[in-house]
Amino acid sequence: MQKPVQIHFHQIEPSPAIEAHIREQCDELEEFYERIIGCSVTFDAPHRRHHQGRLYQVKVHLTLPDGDIHSSQAHHDEHTHEDPYVAIRDSFRAVRRQLEDYARKRRAEVKSHEPAQQEGRVSELHGERDFGILETMDGRQIYFHRHSVLNAAFDHLHVGDQVRFSEEAGEQGPQASTVHPPGRSHAQG
Repeated sequence: MQKPVQIHFHQIEPSPAIEAHIREQCDELEEFYERIIGCSVTFDAPHRRHHQGRLYQVKVHLTLPDGDIHSSQAHHDEHTHEDPYVAIRDSFRAVRRQLEDYARKRRAEVKSHEPAQQEGRVSELHGERDFGILETMDGRQIYFHRHSVLNAAFDHLHVGDQVRFSEEAGEQGPQASTVHPPGRSHAQG
């Protein structure tokens, strides 16, 4: 985490054991999703019940690159939350589920921004200058560099080879960021 974990005890004396347990829970969240910026936890024991002990409340707040996640579950009637460790576990489980949803959405957004694969053919090769030109199916010319060709296969390309590629905007116009060379099942002469 970029910021240290903050733990606040409210209406109860701080406990090193509970604090250590909360830090372990935070570490587990960070192992699952390493881009967490900060984590703030409030451990609260608001009042004693008439016939039972205290019901602990744990609020977890995660700060992420583009949003926040909160556990705000109130467990007023859950007798299991008379155990502070159960209250901590349940709040962190709730946050973990939200974090899993958040991470799943982030992965989907990243995937949707990946450039679409296109097909084209090699129209020029300039091996001495480490680049070539692709012609797209609609007749456009796309620059590509030796390092854009997967599997270090630049030297095995030939003019006329059909390839798949991902296009991006370059400094001097469109360029291929990734070129998938044709599969070669036999030697070409």
